[in-house]
Amino acid sequence: MFTGLVQALGRTLALRPRGGGAALTLRAPALIDPDDPLRPGESIAVDGACLTVTAVHPQGFEADLLQETLRHTMLGSLRPGDPVNLERALRLGDRLGGHLVAGHVDEVGRLLAKEPAGDDFTLRFACSPAFARGVIRKGSVAVAGVSLTVTDVGGDWFAIAAIPTTLRETILGALAPGDPVNLEADLIGAYVRRALGQGDLSIERLIAAGFAD
Repeated sequence: MFTGLVQALGRTLALRPRGGGAALTLRAPALIDPDDPLRPGESIAVDGACLTVTAVHPQGFEADLLQETLRHTMLGSLRPGDPVNLERALRLGDRLGGHLVAGHVDEVGRLLAKEPAGDDFTLRFACSPAFARGVIRKGSVAVAGVSLTVTDVGGDWFAIAAIPTTLRETILGALAPGDPVNLEADLIGAYVRRALGQGDLSIERLIAAGFAD
């Protein structure tokens, strides 16, 4: 489990085929902490996708990408030098500053536009209609593993607001229109939709079911 608060930017060193999947090697010196070292077997979110560390190096680590991961994330398109958002798994008792992020990517979206909004920026992303139905204004969404608040949503897109610090310290600042990003809908919202037994979610249905006023 993660929070969507990126702890460090890593750099792709290599992506090699391995069996039916791939092996990803990342440089991540900011995560090399002698007091809390990375260990093989622990989970880490790479651009929002939960991966298992298979080996640790002095300046980074390796992780395997399953066929499922390659099908449902954009990690298979990484090239040497590409930056990635990194977050280690949440520990019980840690401060939850973002929202609950499972690291299970729902789909790959694309940046449509990035526009200044005063001192901040508005980013609009394309997504499938099915994903958009699970997104609500003022709700949470994870984009490339970053916990963000939704400012607007349409039939096949949604928008978020980002402060300059978020753009500077995550890969969101380097995105250009058309670039792919991993998307994960709010986990609690997904369970609510399942409990309602409906494929889409609206404020009217939430009120009727007692989840909102």
